[in-house]
Amino acid sequence: MEANNFSDIGESTVNNSYSLSGTQRKLLLAAAAVSSGCGLAVELLLGTLASYLVGNQALAYGIAVGGFLAAMGAGSYLSQFIAPKMEGRLLQRKLLLAFVGVELAIAPLTALLPLGLFALFVMNGEIWLGLFLVTILLGILAGLEVPILTRVLEMEEGVREALAGVLALDYMGALFGSLGFPVLLLPLCGMFPTAFILGSLPALMVFFIGRNFSHLKRWSYIGLALGVMLLVLSPATIPISNKLENNLYSAPIVKRVQSPYQRIVLTRKGKDSRLFLNGDLQLSTIDEYRYHEGLVHPAMSATPNRKRVLVLGAGDGMAIREVLKWQEVEKVVLIELDPEVVKIAKSHPQLKEVNGSSLEDSRVEVINADAFLSVPKLKDTFDVIIADFPDPDQKVIAKLYSEGFYRRLLARLTDKGVFVTQASSSFFAPKVISCIAATLQEVGLKVNPYTISVPSFGPWGFVLASRQELNSEKFQLPVETRFLTENLLHNLFELPKDMQLGKVEINRLSHPVIVSYQMQARWLNY
Repeated sequence: MEANNFSDIGESTVNNSYSLSGTQRKLLLAAAAVSSGCGLAVELLLGTLASYLVGNQALAYGIAVGGFLAAMGAGSYLSQFIAPKMEGRLLQRKLLLAFVGVELAIAPLTALLPLGLFALFVMNGEIWLGLFLVTILLGILAGLEVPILTRVLEMEEGVREALAGVLALDYMGALFGSLGFPVLLLPLCGMFPTAFILGSLPALMVFFIGRNFSHLKRWSYIGLALGVMLLVLSPATIPISNKLENNLYSAPIVKRVQSPYQRIVLTRKGKDSRLFLNGDLQLSTIDEYRYHEGLVHPAMSATPNRKRVLVLGAGDGMAIREVLKWQEVEKVVLIELDPEVVKIAKSHPQLKEVNGSSLEDSRVEVINADAFLSVPKLKDTFDVIIADFPDPDQKVIAKLYSEGFYRRLLARLTDKGVFVTQASSSFFAPKVISCIAATLQEVGLKVNPYTISVPSFGPWGFVLASRQELNSEKFQLPVETRFLTENLLHNLFELPKDMQLGKVEINRLSHPVIVSYQMQARWLNY
């Protein structure tokens, strides 16, 4: 009976060892690669999901990656207690059964737990605790995989050879997982279908392993059924997650896109269309003109030359609309990281109507690139540079408000040119506008901070900067506006008493203090 159970494992008469066939060995090494690739992709998925939901990217990835690795360590430790006293064929059988069991547990958990985490957030549950528990559970199971495979292979090859083979495929799988998730799976499939696809892979590995080990054949059918079921059900996660996501917004969602960079959502209620990036409101068509007139026209009024304009961010086309009102403008270069934002702004009827089809103007050149990397490569200099980046609540965004980036911009600014940037809420995050002003002063520019009121956002800050002193009394406004007047433009730079600049540190690439200024804000008291 025992011989029949192990008819697929060749027995050597030397040292009572049991050898694997070439196919069996390759399958187990392939399982190591699949396990590692899926594990790393799940880490990235959990970090991406948590940062999308709560915005704190550093903490989200810290828990997802750090917690996962720590839990894998615990899983590796626990693996020693699997069949500790068995030897030979019985040990090999027990280890293979344990590996199959781990894979069949990981498969549905990988698929369902991210969706459950999203549901927890929608229901105002403890999202950080949920992320921690999900990470620990999946990490422990993932930590069991490599030690089990190593113990199976070392019975044939010895510890050194087995460990080398498993780790080599483990690291190779990690490479594919780290690239496959952000480049292919997330943009093509979306967050939750990707989770189901990743969950199907361990189950399908069980099928292939079971087909090549006779005593695991009945498990192969379970693996096949589970893997196929998860693949078939993956599209169903889209309407489920969409229904959950609808509860996060006060108006019906009319467009949603998961790009490689962010979650883009467009809602509409009556005449009010709202654009959200990763859950943060970017604009409301009811009052966006206040924001964009306030961003663009002070800078355009502050310089006698307005032929060449560089716009950073602002892929929705609203700021471009305001720039093109100035007849002197000959060329506008827009650098926007996410091509999906530009695509929506060009094609969606509501946004296209509000931005006046500005992105299709012949004077506008759109470059889809990271502004931090692409600005130094520009050959032209510009009379006006307008920065409309997201709020600096993450280190990856904080670099766009840093001394190092402003020095790069300075090389692209003409001698009499003007730079302006949005500077977050001047009331709720007053240290942010102070930090931006201080950082611009550090690179040799004279700064003129100002604030306007946008009903959707509240008081909002901006910083205007140039190499020369600017006299707002001389500013003229020869273009049609809905909010700004010339008289208001002259008095725009008088800051309210409770929004005066304070003492802050310079925001540097090596020390992005602006993130803490953005997070430690007055709105935490509301």
